[in-house]
Amino acid sequence: MEERIILSVTQVNLYIKEKLENDVFMSNVTVKGEISNIKIHSSGHIYMSLKDEKGVIRAVMFRGNASKLTFKPDNGMKVVASGRISVYERDGNYQLYIDSMKQEGIGDLHIAFEKLKIQLSEEGLFDPKYKKPLPKYPKKVGVVTAPTGAAIRDIINVLTRRFSYSDVLLYPVLVQGENSAESIVSAIEWFNEKRAADVLIIGRGGGSIEDLWSFNEEIVARAIFKSEIPIVSAVGHEIDFTISDFVSDLRAPTPSAAAELVVPDERELISKFDNVLKRIKLCSSKILDNKRLNLKFYAEKNVLTNPESMINNQKIYLDSLYKSFENSISKIAEAKKKELSVLVSKLDGLSPLGTLSRGFSVTKDEKGNVLRSVKQVKKGDLLKVTLTDGEINTRVEE
Repeated sequence: MEERIILSVTQVNLYIKEKLENDVFMSNVTVKGEISNIKIHSSGHIYMSLKDEKGVIRAVMFRGNASKLTFKPDNGMKVVASGRISVYERDGNYQLYIDSMKQEGIGDLHIAFEKLKIQLSEEGLFDPKYKKPLPKYPKKVGVVTAPTGAAIRDIINVLTRRFSYSDVLLYPVLVQGENSAESIVSAIEWFNEKRAADVLIIGRGGGSIEDLWSFNEEIVARAIFKSEIPIVSAVGHEIDFTISDFVSDLRAPTPSAAAELVVPDERELISKFDNVLKRIKLCSSKILDNKRLNLKFYAEKNVLTNPESMINNQKIYLDSLYKSFENSISKIAEAKKKELSVLVSKLDGLSPLGTLSRGFSVTKDEKGNVLRSVKQVKKGDLLKVTLTDGEINTRVEE
C-alpha cells in the first residue's frame, strides 16, 4: 500500500501559492469589477473587494502602488485593476495583489445613491431648518434595529451606563434584505402614532453598501423626515454615509455614539448637583457669619439693652437654623440617591434583553412582522422565534 504524504496547513498554502505565482496567466492578470468593503489603512495600504453580478474577489494594493493613484477609490466605483493572483498563506485565502488601477465608472448602487441624494436635497429634506432638537433629559428612548447583534447591545449598554432614568424601547426590524425598508418605516410610524418615545435611534452595524442599502431607500428617508419624534441615524461605521444620515435630525458615526448623544451623563449631573449643595452651604455659612458680626458690632456699641444676653440667644437660634438647614440638605441628597437606585433597577427590569433571558421570546412571520395574536397566523405558516441566544424556525401545525 502506497504511503500517503502528510502535509501541514502551511505547506499546503505555500504549495498553492507557488503554483499560482508560477502560472503565467495568474501572475499578470487584469480584473474589472466594482469596489466594495474598501478600507484605507493608516499605513497607506488599501484593502477591498472587487465584485460583479455573480462573484467577489478580495484584493489589496500596497502603499507604494496606492500612492501612484490619480483618484481616491471608494465603494461603488467600477475599476480596472492589474496585478497578480496569489495566496495569503496565513489565512489560506487567495486574492488579487494590485499593481495599478484606473477608474472605469461608478457602480449602479452609487449612481442610485447620488441620484436620490440630489433629488431629496432639492426637495429640502436635508435643510437644517427642519432639524428638530433632541430632548435634554428623555424619559423614553426608542431604538429601531435588529433584535440581535452588537448594535442593540452597544446601545443598551451605553444608555444604562450614562443615564439610568431613561426607559429603552426596542422595536425589532429587518436591517437588510427584502422588506427591510418597509420594516424600518413601520417602526418609525408606530413610535409616532403611539408617541412611545421622546427620541429615536435607527441604525445597524457596519457592512458593505449592499448591506446598508435599506437606509438609502426613499421610503425610509421620507418616513424619517415626516417623523415628529427627533431621530438620530446610526448606520454602520464612521466612514459609512447613507441617505438616512442626511435626512435625520442628527447623524452619529456609530450606534454607541448615538446612545451617548441622546442622553446626558448622570455622573456629571450628580457632580453638578453636589457642587450646588456645596455652594448653598457655603453661602449660608457666610450669611450666618455676617449676622454674627452684626450682632457683635451692636453689642460693642451698647445699642441694645442687655446685648450680651440677646447676642447669646441669637447665636443659639442661628446655630439651630444652620443645623436644621444642613440636615434638610443631607436628607434631600439621600432621597435623590435612593430614587436613582430604584430607577436603575426599574430599567434593568424593562430591558428587552433581560426579558428574553427570563424565558420570553419574540415571534415573527416570514415578513418580519412581530406576532401579537394567533389571529395573525394560519396552519402551515413558517415562523421565526427569537430567544436570548439564537433563533428557531418553526411551522404552524395547529
